[in-house]
Amino acid sequence: MNDEPFPNPPALPNPPAGVEFSDLSLRHGAVQVLRGISLRVPERRITALIGPSDCGKSTLLRCVNRMVDLVDDLRLSGRCLVGGVDVRDPALDVGELRRTVGFVPGDPGRWPGSIFDHVALGLKIAGCTGSELGDRVALALQRAALWHEVNDRLTEPAQDLPPGLYRRLTLARALAVGPEVLLLDDPTLGLDPVEAASLEDLIRDLRQDHTILLTTHHLSLAARISDRTAFLDRGELLETDETGRLFSRPRDPRTERFITGRRD
Repeated sequence: MNDEPFPNPPALPNPPAGVEFSDLSLRHGAVQVLRGISLRVPERRITALIGPSDCGKSTLLRCVNRMVDLVDDLRLSGRCLVGGVDVRDPALDVGELRRTVGFVPGDPGRWPGSIFDHVALGLKIAGCTGSELGDRVALALQRAALWHEVNDRLTEPAQDLPPGLYRRLTLARALAVGPEVLLLDDPTLGLDPVEAASLEDLIRDLRQDHTILLTTHHLSLAARISDRTAFLDRGELLETDETGRLFSRPRDPRTERFITGRRD
Protein backbone atom coordinates (compact mmCIF):
# COMPACT_ATOMS: atom_id res chain seq x y z
CA MET A 1 0.00 0.00 0.00
CA ASN A 2 1.41 3.41 -1.01
CA ASP A 3 1.54 5.86 1.89
CA GLU A 4 1.94 8.85 -0.37
CA PRO A 5 -1.25 11.01 -0.32
CA PHE A 6 -1.02 11.69 -4.05
CA PRO A 7 1.09 8.94 -5.68
CA ASN A 8 0.34 10.10 -9.23
CA PRO A 9 0.21 13.91 -9.32
CA PRO A 10 -1.19 15.38 -12.54
CA ALA A 11 1.41 16.35 -15.10
CA LEU A 12 1.35 19.92 -16.33
CA PRO A 13 1.54 20.28 -20.11
CA ASN A 14 4.42 20.77 -22.46
CA PRO A 15 3.82 23.58 -24.96
CA PRO A 16 1.47 24.58 -26.33
CA ALA A 17 -0.97 24.96 -23.44
CA GLY A 18 -4.31 26.71 -23.61
CA VAL A 19 -6.40 27.88 -20.67
CA GLU A 20 -10.07 27.18 -20.15
CA PHE A 21 -12.50 28.51 -17.55
CA SER A 22 -15.66 26.52 -16.98
CA ASP A 23 -18.51 28.06 -14.95
CA LEU A 24 -15.96 29.73 -12.67
CA SER A 25 -17.43 31.78 -9.81
CA LEU A 26 -15.66 33.48 -6.94
CA ARG A 27 -17.05 35.18 -3.86
CA HIS A 28 -14.97 37.31 -1.49
CA GLY A 29 -16.85 37.62 1.75
CA ALA A 30 -20.26 38.99 0.83
CA VAL A 31 -19.13 40.21 -2.60
CA GLN A 32 -19.64 38.12 -5.73
CA VAL A 33 -16.52 38.91 -7.74
CA LEU A 34 -16.86 36.43 -10.63
CA ARG A 35 -20.12 34.92 -11.91
CA GLY A 36 -20.06 31.70 -13.89
CA ILE A 37 -17.19 32.55 -16.25
CA SER A 38 -16.74 30.15 -19.17
CA LEU A 39 -13.98 31.15 -21.55
CA ARG A 40 -11.41 29.41 -23.74
CA VAL A 41 -7.99 31.04 -24.09
CA PRO A 42 -6.35 29.45 -27.17
CA GLU A 43 -2.71 28.44 -27.15
CA ARG A 44 -0.10 30.71 -28.72
CA ARG A 45 -2.55 33.57 -29.01
CA ILE A 46 -3.05 36.83 -27.13
CA THR A 47 -6.38 37.14 -25.34
CA ALA A 48 -7.26 40.49 -23.76
CA LEU A 49 -9.66 40.98 -20.88
CA ILE A 50 -11.36 44.38 -20.94
CA GLY A 51 -14.07 45.98 -18.82
CA PRO A 52 -14.69 48.66 -16.20
CA SER A 53 -12.54 48.95 -13.10
CA ASP A 54 -13.36 46.30 -10.48
CA CYS A 55 -15.17 44.11 -12.99
CA GLY A 56 -13.09 41.03 -12.06
CA LYS A 57 -10.43 41.08 -14.79
CA SER A 58 -7.39 40.86 -12.51
CA THR A 59 -9.09 38.37 -10.20
CA LEU A 60 -9.80 36.07 -13.14
CA LEU A 61 -6.15 36.33 -14.14
CA ARG A 62 -5.03 35.36 -10.63
CA CYS A 63 -7.25 32.28 -10.63
CA VAL A 64 -5.05 30.68 -13.29
CA ASN A 65 -1.95 30.36 -11.10
CA ARG A 66 -3.86 30.27 -7.81
CA MET A 67 -2.68 33.61 -6.53
CA VAL A 68 -6.23 34.00 -5.22
CA ASP A 69 -5.25 31.38 -2.64
CA LEU A 70 -3.35 34.13 -0.83
CA VAL A 71 -6.59 36.02 -0.04
CA ASP A 72 -8.70 35.09 3.00
CA ASP A 73 -12.44 34.41 2.95
CA LEU A 74 -12.70 33.34 -0.68
CA ARG A 75 -15.12 30.77 -2.03
CA LEU A 76 -14.45 29.47 -5.52
CA SER A 77 -16.45 27.06 -7.67
CA GLY A 78 -16.16 25.85 -11.23
CA ARG A 79 -12.94 24.92 -13.00
CA CYS A 80 -9.84 26.48 -14.50
CA LEU A 81 -7.81 24.19 -16.75
CA VAL A 82 -4.27 24.70 -18.04
CA GLY A 83 -3.53 22.28 -20.86
CA GLY A 84 -6.45 20.18 -19.65
CA VAL A 85 -5.18 20.00 -16.03
CA ASP A 86 -7.45 21.41 -13.32
CA VAL A 87 -5.39 23.97 -11.39
CA ARG A 88 -7.49 23.26 -8.27
CA ASP A 89 -6.56 19.58 -8.24
CA PRO A 90 -5.27 18.98 -4.68
CA ALA A 91 -2.54 16.73 -6.07
CA LEU A 92 -1.10 19.49 -8.22
CA ASP A 93 2.15 21.07 -7.05
CA VAL A 94 1.44 24.80 -6.81
CA GLY A 95 5.11 25.68 -7.26
CA GLU A 96 5.19 23.77 -10.53
CA LEU A 97 1.96 25.45 -11.58
CA ARG A 98 3.49 28.88 -11.03
CA ARG A 99 6.52 27.91 -13.09
CA THR A 100 4.21 26.80 -15.91
CA VAL A 101 2.01 29.89 -15.60
CA GLY A 102 4.08 33.06 -15.28
CA PHE A 103 2.54 36.19 -13.76
CA VAL A 104 3.68 39.77 -14.41
CA PRO A 105 1.93 42.45 -12.30
CA GLY A 106 1.12 45.85 -13.74
CA ASP A 107 2.63 47.59 -10.73
CA PRO A 108 5.52 45.33 -9.72
CA GLY A 109 6.98 47.59 -7.06
CA ARG A 110 10.69 48.19 -6.63
CA TRP A 111 12.45 45.31 -4.89
CA PRO A 112 16.01 45.53 -3.57
CA GLY A 113 18.69 43.44 -5.23
CA SER A 114 20.69 43.42 -8.41
CA ILE A 115 19.41 43.00 -11.95
CA PHE A 116 20.87 39.49 -12.02
CA ASP A 117 19.26 38.55 -8.69
CA HIS A 118 15.83 39.66 -9.86
CA VAL A 119 15.88 37.35 -12.87
CA ALA A 120 17.59 34.50 -11.02
CA LEU A 121 15.10 34.37 -8.13
CA GLY A 122 12.73 31.74 -9.52
CA LEU A 123 15.59 29.73 -11.02
CA LYS A 124 17.35 29.50 -7.64
CA ILE A 125 14.13 28.35 -5.99
CA ALA A 126 13.91 25.64 -8.65
CA GLY A 127 17.47 24.53 -7.79
CA CYS A 128 19.35 26.02 -10.73
CA THR A 129 22.99 26.89 -9.93
CA GLY A 130 26.39 27.58 -11.47
CA SER A 131 26.91 28.21 -15.16
CA GLU A 132 23.40 27.01 -15.98
CA LEU A 133 21.98 29.75 -13.78
CA GLY A 134 24.01 32.41 -15.59
CA ASP A 135 23.08 31.05 -19.01
CA ARG A 136 19.38 30.99 -18.20
CA VAL A 137 19.42 34.50 -16.78
CA ALA A 138 21.11 35.72 -19.96
CA LEU A 139 18.58 33.91 -22.14
CA ALA A 140 15.65 35.38 -20.21
CA LEU A 141 17.08 38.89 -20.58
CA GLN A 142 17.52 38.31 -24.30
CA ARG A 143 13.95 37.08 -24.67
CA ALA A 144 12.74 40.18 -22.81
CA ALA A 145 14.71 42.38 -25.24
CA LEU A 146 16.79 43.67 -22.33
CA TRP A 147 20.18 42.00 -22.69
CA HIS A 148 21.90 44.76 -24.68
CA GLU A 149 20.77 47.41 -22.18
CA VAL A 150 21.96 45.60 -19.04
CA ASN A 151 24.53 42.91 -19.91
CA ASP A 152 27.43 45.01 -18.57
CA ARG A 153 25.60 46.10 -15.38
CA LEU A 154 24.04 42.93 -13.99
CA THR A 155 25.34 43.64 -10.49
CA GLU A 156 23.75 47.11 -10.33
CA PRO A 157 20.52 47.69 -8.35
CA ALA A 158 17.46 46.75 -10.35
CA GLN A 159 15.45 49.51 -8.71
CA ASP A 160 17.58 52.11 -10.54
CA LEU A 161 16.22 51.04 -13.94
CA PRO A 162 13.73 53.39 -15.66
CA PRO A 163 10.09 52.21 -15.70
CA GLY A 164 10.11 50.67 -19.18
CA LEU A 165 13.24 48.62 -18.54
CA TYR A 166 12.09 47.62 -15.07
CA ARG A 167 8.81 46.32 -16.52
CA ARG A 168 10.76 44.21 -19.01
CA LEU A 169 12.92 42.97 -16.12
CA THR A 170 9.82 41.62 -14.34
CA LEU A 171 8.88 39.92 -17.60
CA ALA A 172 12.38 38.41 -17.85
CA ARG A 173 11.98 37.00 -14.32
CA ALA A 174 8.76 35.27 -15.40
CA LEU A 175 10.32 33.98 -18.62
CA ALA A 176 13.42 32.61 -16.88
CA VAL A 177 11.65 29.51 -15.49
CA GLY A 178 10.18 28.54 -18.87
CA PRO A 179 6.43 29.17 -18.56
CA GLU A 180 3.92 27.94 -21.13
CA VAL A 181 1.36 30.61 -20.19
CA LEU A 182 1.98 34.29 -19.43
CA LEU A 183 -0.47 36.35 -17.37
CA LEU A 184 0.08 40.09 -17.87
CA ASP A 185 -1.90 42.37 -15.58
CA ASP A 186 -2.23 45.78 -17.26
CA PRO A 187 1.26 45.47 -18.80
CA THR A 188 1.65 49.08 -19.99
CA LEU A 189 0.40 50.69 -16.77
CA GLY A 190 2.38 53.86 -16.03
CA LEU A 191 4.58 53.67 -19.14
CA ASP A 192 5.05 56.52 -21.59
CA PRO A 193 3.98 55.94 -25.22
CA VAL A 194 7.47 54.96 -26.42
CA GLU A 195 7.99 52.48 -23.57
CA ALA A 196 4.49 51.07 -24.06
CA ALA A 197 5.01 50.60 -27.82
CA SER A 198 8.29 48.76 -27.19
CA LEU A 199 6.60 46.44 -24.71
CA GLU A 200 3.70 45.81 -27.10
CA ASP A 201 6.16 44.69 -29.80
CA LEU A 202 7.77 42.31 -27.32
CA ILE A 203 4.41 40.82 -26.29
CA ARG A 204 3.56 40.18 -29.94
CA ASP A 205 6.85 38.32 -30.40
CA LEU A 206 6.28 36.21 -27.28
CA ARG A 207 2.99 34.96 -28.71
CA GLN A 208 4.97 32.57 -30.92
CA ASP A 209 5.97 30.48 -27.87
CA HIS A 210 3.43 31.31 -25.17
CA THR A 211 -0.27 31.52 -24.49
CA ILE A 212 -0.86 35.09 -23.31
CA LEU A 213 -3.78 36.32 -21.22
CA LEU A 214 -3.68 40.00 -20.34
CA THR A 215 -5.83 42.67 -18.76
CA THR A 216 -5.84 46.27 -19.87
CA HIS A 217 -7.67 49.53 -19.27
CA HIS A 218 -6.48 50.73 -22.68
CA LEU A 219 -8.89 49.60 -25.38
CA SER A 220 -6.42 50.70 -28.06
CA LEU A 221 -3.84 48.23 -26.71
CA ALA A 222 -6.33 45.36 -26.84
CA ALA A 223 -7.31 46.35 -30.37
CA ARG A 224 -3.69 46.51 -31.54
CA ILE A 225 -2.13 43.37 -30.13
CA SER A 226 -4.75 40.82 -29.10
CA ASP A 227 -6.17 38.02 -31.23
CA ARG A 228 -9.27 37.65 -29.08
CA THR A 229 -10.96 39.97 -26.59
CA ALA A 230 -13.33 39.20 -23.73
CA PHE A 231 -15.54 41.87 -22.14
CA LEU A 232 -16.37 41.56 -18.44
CA ASP A 233 -18.79 43.67 -16.43
CA ARG A 234 -19.68 43.22 -12.74
CA GLY A 235 -18.02 39.82 -12.69
CA GLU A 236 -19.87 38.47 -15.73
CA LEU A 237 -18.42 37.58 -19.11
CA LEU A 238 -20.76 39.39 -21.49
CA GLU A 239 -19.03 38.76 -24.78
CA THR A 240 -15.92 37.21 -26.33
CA ASP A 241 -14.89 37.19 -29.97
CA GLU A 242 -12.08 37.77 -32.42
CA THR A 243 -10.75 41.22 -31.50
CA GLY A 244 -11.50 42.94 -34.80
CA ARG A 245 -15.07 41.65 -34.81
CA LEU A 246 -15.76 42.51 -31.18
CA PHE A 247 -14.59 46.09 -31.65
CA SER A 248 -16.35 46.63 -34.98
CA ARG A 249 -19.52 44.56 -34.51
CA PRO A 250 -20.18 43.84 -30.82
CA ARG A 251 -23.22 41.64 -30.23
CA ASP A 252 -24.12 42.88 -26.76
CA PRO A 253 -25.26 46.52 -26.46
CA ARG A 254 -23.39 46.80 -23.15
CA THR A 255 -20.16 45.96 -24.97
CA GLU A 256 -20.87 48.62 -27.56
CA ARG A 257 -21.58 51.25 -24.90
CA PHE A 258 -18.30 50.44 -23.17
CA ILE A 259 -16.03 50.52 -26.21
CA THR A 260 -17.67 53.68 -27.62
CA GLY A 261 -17.81 55.46 -24.24
CA ARG A 262 -21.55 56.09 -24.50
CA ARG A 263 -23.44 56.65 -21.24
CA ASP A 264 -27.00 56.04 -22.44
